[in-house]
Amino acid sequence: MSTDPQFSPADSSRPGPLDPRVPEPSVVDTSVPSPPPENAVHFTRAAALWSALIVGFLVLIVLLIFIAQNTDPGTFHFLGWSWSLPLGVALLAAAVLGGLITTLAGVVRIVQLRRAAKKNYKAALR
Repeated sequence: MSTDPQFSPADSSRPGPLDPRVPEPSVVDTSVPSPPPENAVHFTRAAALWSALIVGFLVLIVLLIFIAQNTDPGTFHFLGWSWSLPLGVALLAAAVLGGLITTLAGVVRIVQLRRAAKKNYKAALR
């Protein structure tokens, strides 16, 4: 008979939990995601700038190829004026003008929001 409290003769077929030969089963909880590592680099404005520059450069290359392949002249009429331009150049000019109009609308909205924010800030100080 043994004096070990973990050992019982009726249960001699199973080793006790303190038996060094049998590792205890480990429970892995997969329902909780592990936190990201501390040294992970987060998305920054500089990364966004580089991404935008790369995408813009690729779009520029595609545009230049498009312009080079569409050199057939087209006649354009607007408010009594008439002129001839290569189709690629005309489409590029239309895209640039559309971008400028969009930028102008964005600038107007930013100015409106800044004025409203400044007005609210001054009102909150009173």
